[in-house]
Formats: sequence, C-alpha cells, structure tokens
Amino acid sequence: MSSPHSHHDHRNHNHHASGEAAQEAGQVASSIVAAAGSSHSDHAGHDHGAMVADFRRRFWVTLVLTPPVLLLSPMIRDWLGLSGVLSFPGDGWVLFALSTIAYFYGGWPFLTGFFSELRKGRPGMMTLIALAISAAYFFSAAVTFGFPGEAFYWELVTLIAIMLLGHWIEMRSVMGASRALEELVRLLPDSATRIDDDGKMHEVPISALKPGDRVIVRPGAKVPVDGEIVEGSSGFNEAMLTGESRPVTKTVGATAIGGAINGANAVTIKVTKTGDATYLAQVIDLVKKAQATRSRTQDIANRAAAWLTYIALVVGFGTLFVWWLWLGAPLEFALERMVTVMVVACPHALGLAVPLVVAVSTSLSASNGLLIRDRAAFERARNLQAVVLDKTGTLTEGRFGVSDVVLLAGGDENAELAFAAAAESQSEHPIAHGIVAEAKRRNINIQKASEVSNITGEGIVAKVDGQDIRIVSPGHLARQGKPITHERLKQLEAQGKTVVALVRNGEARALFALADIVRPESKDAIAELTQLGIKSVMLTGDAKGVAESVSKELGIAEYFAEVLPDQKSDKIKELQARGLSVAMVGDGVNDAPALVQADLGVAIGAGTDVAVESADVVLVKSDPRDVAAILGLSRATYRKMVQNLIWATGYNTIAIPMAAGITFGTGFLMTPAIAAVFMSASTIIVAINAQFLRFYRRQGMKAVS
Repeated sequence: MSSPHSHHDHRNHNHHASGEAAQEAGQVASSIVAAAGSSHSDHAGHDHGAMVADFRRRFWVTLVLTPPVLLLSPMIRDWLGLSGVLSFPGDGWVLFALSTIAYFYGGWPFLTGFFSELRKGRPGMMTLIALAISAAYFFSAAVTFGFPGEAFYWELVTLIAIMLLGHWIEMRSVMGASRALEELVRLLPDSATRIDDDGKMHEVPISALKPGDRVIVRPGAKVPVDGEIVEGSSGFNEAMLTGESRPVTKTVGATAIGGAINGANAVTIKVTKTGDATYLAQVIDLVKKAQATRSRTQDIANRAAAWLTYIALVVGFGTLFVWWLWLGAPLEFALERMVTVMVVACPHALGLAVPLVVAVSTSLSASNGLLIRDRAAFERARNLQAVVLDKTGTLTEGRFGVSDVVLLAGGDENAELAFAAAAESQSEHPIAHGIVAEAKRRNINIQKASEVSNITGEGIVAKVDGQDIRIVSPGHLARQGKPITHERLKQLEAQGKTVVALVRNGEARALFALADIVRPESKDAIAELTQLGIKSVMLTGDAKGVAESVSKELGIAEYFAEVLPDQKSDKIKELQARGLSVAMVGDGVNDAPALVQADLGVAIGAGTDVAVESADVVLVKSDPRDVAAILGLSRATYRKMVQNLIWATGYNTIAIPMAAGITFGTGFLMTPAIAAVFMSASTIIVAINAQFLRFYRRQGMKAVS
C-alpha cells in the first residue's frame, strides 16, 4: 500500500548497493530515508539534500511573492484600510500574475506528486494538496476573468508558502534521522598509504586496495579498510563503529576495522577485506535490509494513512456540496471549506509517525554495535518474557582462568601465584595458560623456571628461584599419601571447577581453582533483564555442578545443563510450550537452530563478521549487557511509534470537523492558511518527537547527537 506522502521516493536507489564503501558515503542518507518508508516517487533518484535545497528555494521565492499578493488582495486592503492607497488600474491582473508564479513554481512539487499518484491509482497527500491549491487557483482565476464571486489569491499563496516551509522543516528532520550513519560512513578516508613490495609508499584511493596489500596507518589517521596488524601496536578509537567508548589496544595479529581512528603509534596492516566484505559495508547492508522489512505497526500506519486520504477526499467534497447546495453558502465560501478540509487532513504526520522513529532507532542501534536484521522481530522483542543465554562465550569468556586461590599454609596469594606461573610459563596446557594469564592480570613478574618436566597425566615439576615446585592434582597428592583436607577443596570440586595444588619444597602451599571465566558484565546484564521484567535462563553443555555454580553467581533462577548442541532448539521449544515468548542469545554458529527456533534470535560477539543469517539481531561486542540494551531499545522505539500514532490520529479527529466549519456558529472559522499551519505543525511535532529517541541511554549506550 502506498504511503501517502508521495513526493520523494528513494526506494528504487539500487545503486546504493555499491561494493565500494567510499562510494557509499554520499548515499547513506537517502538509503535510510528510503528505509523510513517514504514513497515520494517523482523525486526518485534525487539526493535528499538536493530536495531540501529545492524546497528551501521554492519557499523563499513564494515568500517574496506573498507580501505583494497580500497587499493587492481586496479583502486584505479593506482590513488594513488601504483600499484607496494601493488600488491602481490593472492591479487584479498583477495579482493574478504573481499568484500564477506562486502556483506553478511554489506548488510544482505538489502538482507533480499528484500526477504521480494519479498514474499509480493511489491518491495520497500530494493529491490532497494539489486539489486544494488547484481549486483555489482556478476558481480565483475564473473570478479574474469574469466569473461571479471573490478570489482568494492571498489564501492560495500563503497556503503554498506554509506548505513549502513545513516540508522543508520536515525533510531536514528526516535527514537528521539518517545523520548518524552518514557520519559513520564519513569515517572512511578518501585515500590510503600503500607500501609496495620494494618498501616505497604511495597515496592511493581506497577503492584501489585489494586483499594482501600492506597499508601504513599513521598516528591520528583513520584505518582505510579492514585488515590484520602485521607491524606495531596502538590504541584504536572504535566508538562510532561498535559503540566501544574506550580506545581498544591492538597489536600484531589483531584486526583493525576500517573507519577506526588510530592512536599514538603508527601501525602497518595487511588488507583482508574490501568492498562489500568490510565491516562497515556489512553494517550498511544490514541496516538497509532491516529497513526494507515491514513491521506490523508500519503496515497499520500505512493503511490508516491511505484511509485518511479517502476520508479527506469524501469529507472535502461533501463539505463543498453541503455548504453550497444544502446550506446555500456562496460558492467561494464552500470552496474555501473544501480546500481547508483537504489541507488540514493531509496524512503526512500519520505517514511519518513510524518510519522516522525506525530511522532514528536503527541509526542509534547501529552506532552502538547493535545491528537489527529483521525489523518485525525487533518490534516483537518488546513482548519477550524470557531470554535464554548460552553460558560459554556469552555469560563467560570461553577460556580457562583462575577463579579462586586458596592458601593452605598462610603466606601471600601473589607470591604463590608467581611460583606457579613461573613453573607453567613454558607449557601449552590450558591450565598453564590460565595460571599465567592470572599472574599477568595481577602484574606479577614471572621468573624463568629451570629443570622443567611433566608428570604424565598428573602435572609439572620445575625449579624456580632455587625452590622445588610441583603443580599437581589433589588426587595425585592423595595417592602419595598426602591428601588435602581443606574444606574449600570439596566446595570447589562440587562447583565443577578444575583444582590444582602448588607444592613448594614438598609442602602443599596453595590451591588454584580454574573454570570458564564469568564475564564481569554478566551479573549486570542479568540484573538489567530482571529490571525489564524478563526471566533469564542459562543453557550449557557443562555438568550440573558447573551450571548451578555459575547460575547462582549470576542470580539466574533456571538453567539447562548437559545440553548437547542439537538439543538446544528443543529447550527453546520447551519454554515456548509454557506460553513464554523467548529470545535466544548465542554465538550464531553452534546455536544456529536455537536462534531460528526462538521468537528473537540474538547473535553475540560477532566482531567484524556481522552477516549471521540465523539471527534477527547481531551484537558486535561480546558484552551481554547489550542484550538488555537492544530489548530496552525495542520498547522505547515502540513507545515512540505509539506516541506519534496517537498524536497523528487524534489531531485529525479534531481538526477535520473544525476545517469543515463546525465551529462557524461560534465565530471561529479555520482558514486554509491556518489549516496549513496546523498540518505542518503536526508533522513537525511527529518528526521532533522521533528525534528524542536519539537520547535513549541504557547500559553504556551512547546517544546519537
């Protein structure tokens, strides 16, 4: 169904799919406006900024014509007592000429929009405006050429001026909705410094780069394309790309994202992705696809706007005939009532109520690394009752780390950890990695060990600082007749943690418990979901003891343990069978069937690979708090839609009867110019209300300025 505001349709901009991110920079605004659901077809192919300039230009020309038209209009001269001063022979023809310029030049966008709607057989806002100004112009022109009645040129010209002003302001608001992604694309530089095989450097356009090329990124410069750092290390500002507020330190082997701003040190990157494959191009593509999907609220608004157009036409012509033929009013009065009804009833506010909110919401989410693939699913997310989170990689970091240190003979934790890390520093075992990583996290100096050897299946022995060190399992010590009786050992083993003992010079000195490290943000994420009234459920393939320990630590009331990968979707069905609307949060690979089964599939920690087909929403970062952020944003977005729809429909139920002349007996009569002010104001209010969504904040999300 056609959207009523049909004078600048961008949905046919297929060239926006260009693979070169640099070429997309000037096209994002129109892509997002297209996504907002506009169907302004007679301007298809025009840049949205050019249309804003066109409306501005037409407004100023019409505004310049307005004062002389007002002063030459007999009614205005009579009101001002200037009839004898401003009258001159041929003044009526001058008035006709100025009004003709205003009608054809100022009213041209509305007239062309009307013919476009006529060809499609779908009348909309342009039909109403064009009929209104055409009725006013041709009736007034007929009066000028001798037809009985009074011309209302001044209403015609002021009406066109106000309509142009309203559209100008509204279109600036629409552009504002897309500005966040415009700025995102502008992060890309125009050129890059490529290093040739002979070591020489050349400035080349980024479109000339190909995978395998080496590029130097100087301090303060922007990364031109996605690549792997092959030399140097530096901090990168990715705030506009992923929403990460702090600079991210990256070294050799890490991925640099095109558009990120380099910090203090120069780095060399090897190009890995260009064109459509880059993170930024994928984000833009996801946004466009999401915007192309239709939500139920959008469909309802479109149908309501279309019906409002038909109602306005019926009421407008009905008003004309009632006043003229039934009540016996002069034709010019009845015609003015019809014009007023058609102007005030233009369904522009209703047509923009949802699309503008969607455009702002999508820009806000994309700028924070929350990528919406399916808009309808995102809208349904407001009604979610339960969120199932995969433990490994979502609530935990997916790596072995030290969770507990238990001293068995007094002393200092860091000192014992230093001995253990030194002994394990040359090992590739996951336990060794976990102990060494914990020592580094605590900034402990790791000494060099000597005489390192393995106890097959049991542990490791070494000499550190002249002392004999053994890292072994408690079971090994028990078999040697030296069992550890500390009560914490049983507790840690009951939690499913892996426990090793540090033996120094023959004496057991400490226990180190290792487990999949819980993300520090996970507890806050669960609290946020609880605050939203959403039940959290953990899903894991681990043993029940591990699941119980993690769920208790995070405050999760329900969990599924020992679940095989192919059983995850069955657990989602089990929750849905209870009548719950369920979201599934996972990595998008092992959890793909469960993501598809859920009412909302959320892929987390996608990094630069955001094209996860099984997910409705893709979270770039591995921060589980983003789950609460996207669900909260869904609710905030829907609230804005409802607010705008209530305003747009409520305004018309009051304005249309007033325009028809129902208040005539009270002495108040709405003129076409006042109707144009009301209509434009209602549209601007809807646009401004949508912009307030920019300032939505939740769990560290940054507002879009």
